Amino acid sequence: MHLGEVCLLTRDVPRLAEFYRTLLGTEGSSTDEYWQAVVQGEPMLTVMHREDLPGDAPQRAVLAFTTEDMEAACAHVLRMGAAVVQPPMRQPWGTVNMILEDPDGNQVYLRQFAPAKEDRA
Repeated sequence: MHLGEVCLLTRDVPRLAEFYRTLLGTEGSSTDEYWQAVVQGEPMLTVMHREDLPGDAPQRAVLAFTTEDMEAACAHVLRMGAAVVQPPMRQPWGTVNMILEDPDGNQVYLRQFAPAKEDRA
């Protein structure tokens, strides 16, 4: 078995899909208001409409995207105007994490793994 899809539930599919397309640099021309694919292939990232979500619903997913260049990723997020919850911060185990919020208030992690021990100076 393997991960096939991560689906985010929202009341506003076009808005959330566009946010993730901009964040990830993917393309898409769908105007479907009920379901859109942001990342094709497996694992897919999709957005699906759910009208019955309460406005104060808890976070519906946790996403972590790996980057090779946190500085560039951070600059991209700031240009997007996304809400930054935590700026890039090195963790005790060496990974650099940044936390932002998508338009629905879900926290999204960007991470850059520490280089392998033999690569560290």
